[in-house]
Formats: sequence, structure tokens, C-alpha cells
Amino acid sequence: MAKVGIVMGSDSDFPIMKKAAEILEKFGIDYEMTVISAHRMPDVFFDYAASAKEKGFKVIIAGAGGAAHLPGMCAAIFPLPVIGVPIKSAALSGMDSLYSIVQMPSGIPVATVAIDGAANAGILAAKILATNDDELLEKIEAYKEELKASVMVKKAKMEDMGIKYEK
Repeated sequence: MAKVGIVMGSDSDFPIMKKAAEILEKFGIDYEMTVISAHRMPDVFFDYAASAKEKGFKVIIAGAGGAAHLPGMCAAIFPLPVIGVPIKSAALSGMDSLYSIVQMPSGIPVATVAIDGAANAGILAAKILATNDDELLEKIEAYKEELKASVMVKKAKMEDMGIKYEK
């Protein structure tokens, strides 16, 4: 199966980024996770992004906080989709990360999820891969049904308490 690269700028990003890995595991998607600081290890980072296609990566999920250059630099080097995960920062609650990732120049797109939205990044990566994988598409469709069923259970519980629940 196609591989996904998950890269983050710091080991402190791991609690957020592991959510992408958990989603990929749920769908049976092979991935590689690594920590590379684009600012502190530019040579290592460049080698990672330049060799990602050769490794078989079809998508990179890149998480970064603060200045958040990692996703954009991945997109500048790696020719396939990059999904950016802005990581919540202490100074600006992740808005700095979000703006750094979504404000890419024309020609260098980074698909961007919500601040700390690594689970959605994993789902988006799976959906990208599913465009050429019917078995994976079936797993995604089943997952969507699981989500619907969980909401229906909550709705029934709320209605049993006399509360109208619509979501």
C-alpha cells in the first residue's frame, strides 16, 4: 500500500501528530514518522523531502508550530500532496502556525487542517490515497458510517432525557 510520511519539527509535537498515525493505522496505511527541524537541521530536512518520492511516499503530513516552515518547505521540494498541521503554540495559540502554513505563495500549495487537527490530516491523506484504491475507499466509507452511528447513539440518549439533539 502507498506510504505516508509524517514529519514534525519537534518531539513536543508528537502528542498531536500521533493522532494522524492512529488514523492511518485504522485504515491499514503504512507510514513513516520522523522529527526534523527545518531550521536546526536544514540539510537533513532537505534530504528527507528530496528522497520522499523515491521512498514511495504518496502524501506527506507535516506538523509544525510557531513559524511553521516545515509543511511549506516540504511542498516546495516534494512533488506530491502535502498536508500541513498547525501546532498550537504558547505565544499565539497556533494562529502563527496556521497563518504560516496557509499563506503559501502561488504554485506551492499546502492542504491545511485545523490547529492540532492531525486526525483530520490522517483522514485526508487516506482519502487522497483512496482515489486509486477501492479497498481503502470502502474502509473510509465504513468509517463514515461508524461516525454517523456514534452520533445517532448520542442523539438517542439525549432524546431519552428530553433534549432535542441535532448535529
